[in-house]
Amino acid sequence: MLVIFRNSLVLICLLLFTVSLPAGRADSPRTVVDSRGVEIQLPAKTQRVVAISDGLVEGVMTVLGVEGKLVGLGSQSLTKTWSYRFEGRDGETVTYVNGMNPVLCINPWLSELPMVARGPAINYETLLSLRPDLVILRLGSCSLPAADDRVQMALKTLDILGLTTVVLEGPYFSGFPNPENISNEIEILGRLFGRAQPAERLSRFIKTQIQEIERRTRQIKTEKKPRVIILGLSSAARKNGAAGQAFGLDTIESYLIEQVVHAKNAFQSPGHFKPVSAEHLLAINPDVIILCTAAGYHPPRELFEAPYYRHLRQLKAVADERVKALPWTPWNCEKRLEYPIDAMVIAKAAYPELFSDIHLGDWLLDFYQGLYGVDEETAKKLRSAQWMDWTVTDEK
Repeated sequence: MLVIFRNSLVLICLLLFTVSLPAGRADSPRTVVDSRGVEIQLPAKTQRVVAISDGLVEGVMTVLGVEGKLVGLGSQSLTKTWSYRFEGRDGETVTYVNGMNPVLCINPWLSELPMVARGPAINYETLLSLRPDLVILRLGSCSLPAADDRVQMALKTLDILGLTTVVLEGPYFSGFPNPENISNEIEILGRLFGRAQPAERLSRFIKTQIQEIERRTRQIKTEKKPRVIILGLSSAARKNGAAGQAFGLDTIESYLIEQVVHAKNAFQSPGHFKPVSAEHLLAINPDVIILCTAAGYHPPRELFEAPYYRHLRQLKAVADERVKALPWTPWNCEKRLEYPIDAMVIAKAAYPELFSDIHLGDWLLDFYQGLYGVDEETAKKLRSAQWMDWTVTDEK
């Protein structure tokens, strides 16, 4: 297997002679402007698509009804099922199984598609062998999370190979940590596939969920706002001496806390996935703790029971049992279509009295059905795939 990282243009040229070139160039051209502001000429019909994304592109394609055009993927988060276990009370092993990306839950056949990227390494030989007439590259995904030389090399190589490439930039990558910028990506995909109106409906649905949370919380007075921290109980961070990882004021998580839910981010430093010591966490002593995906799934029970977190039990949020978990979101370098769930979990934890009429388990079913257009049974599967079934009983 040939994997080209950089400065391997000679090998690329060889591949051009040994592998068939992409198909579909004979149709009359169309154009779309991608996230970079670059006008991309497209064939009238796009039949073979490779997406290098952690689920946003594939999720939107599913909503638009064009997911069948996918012939290759660039993120293992779309092909794997996951399990997670931790040590609970009295040495009991607590296990979670069958966690997966929602897009895989809806489209289990994705697990059989070829993988063209593993981490930052794109396998151009595999990519060419798929004869794509379009490559969609989402910058900010875990394969290419930052604007560095790897991104420039990937774009240059794709251009040399003659592959039509549309680039999307996630909110983090674009420097605007506002998840609502995802709407711009949705609109580009809508135009790309000739599904502008369904894409517009999708954007509007997501915005409606966020606006409802904003409406309920925008009048909260400053002195009434609880201090909320998004905490990742990463085992890697723990091995390095930290208690966990936190998200600062320049993050999307902070935007959700402060601009959507209208609470306060208790972690006032910059950066995301920032290691935080137990002493620092005890000094912050937040009112509410929201546990996120961080090298694994982390339910409140882990914080309440795992012996390695006994020193955090004196935290106010733990003592008050104001600890909730976000959905299982593997490879969460950028937000995806499900980000309103994060906002709703934070909102209900911060202001339970303002959202007492919303049963999160039922709300999730409505959300998945509205987002993906699936039936109730599929919505239940999605809730389970994101390990959110605790919402069914937690609020009764």
